[in-house]
Amino acid sequence: MPSAPAFAFPAQSPAPMPGADVDTWRIGGRVLALDRPLVMGILNVTPDSFSDGGRFHALDAAVRRARQMADEGADLLDLGGESTRPGATPVSADEEAARVVPVLRALRDALDLPLSVDTRKADVARAALDAGAHVVNDVSGLADPAMAGVVASTDAGLVLMHMRGTPDTMQSLTDYGDVVDDVAAELQPSLARADAAGIARDRVVLDPGIGFAKTGAQNLELIAGLGRLRARLGRPVLLGASRKAFIGALLGGIPAAERDAGTVGACVAGLARGARIFRVHDVRGARQALDVAWAVLRTPERAP
Repeated sequence: MPSAPAFAFPAQSPAPMPGADVDTWRIGGRVLALDRPLVMGILNVTPDSFSDGGRFHALDAAVRRARQMADEGADLLDLGGESTRPGATPVSADEEAARVVPVLRALRDALDLPLSVDTRKADVARAALDAGAHVVNDVSGLADPAMAGVVASTDAGLVLMHMRGTPDTMQSLTDYGDVVDDVAAELQPSLARADAAGIARDRVVLDPGIGFAKTGAQNLELIAGLGRLRARLGRPVLLGASRKAFIGALLGGIPAAERDAGTVGACVAGLARGARIFRVHDVRGARQALDVAWAVLRTPERAP
């Protein structure tokens, strides 16, 4: 695990911030305290990710990248074997597992860092947990009927994300009233399925699904409303805005590879609004920016 900052964050904030209470997330025999922002490094072992597809598809390259992110301050790593970008081609459970399981086994032995698997498929989740994963990051919110049971049979953590439709259809499903309230309401059935399977609430964090069945304006509304989402659902929030299209659009249409500075802006804004876990490609930039922002946010303002 990355070492703690060399200085102590101030103990109190001048006023309550959304989600400012200290939460914990229980994952795979560990308890992560959310008394500071956590950075989840993205490791795509796919040939077709929207941002870095093919770069870390080979085992040696994936392990090198994982070590680099650990050195840069990642608190945990999230491995994905199937792209869920709009229009992505689905892959079979066998193919997806073949991509992630060897990397998980290698990293389990190489790093003392919690490992997450980004999958919608119960069979892949089962294989990944057997290979050493500590978290299942399910972008479909337990759409696979067997997924809740697989997670419940272990002590793994669970990320429940909001998504409508599939990668092929989701961008046509952006009709909301109040997007924050609607996303909160649509995450409730996923939480209920986790409860019914016996997955304790302290094992669950929630992801509003930035870019999944949302317009650019709706993404901004969701980030601005993270505190309300957190209050409605009672669990910590993970923000996954890294290199998303809305950032490129805000910055004049720049490509995904040039969106890391914009991603930092989204992360810092999300931190101020209540998010505590940040899923990013650029670990170093996010780690440094979030630590500085957190120190400022936790420093009381002196009375004039």
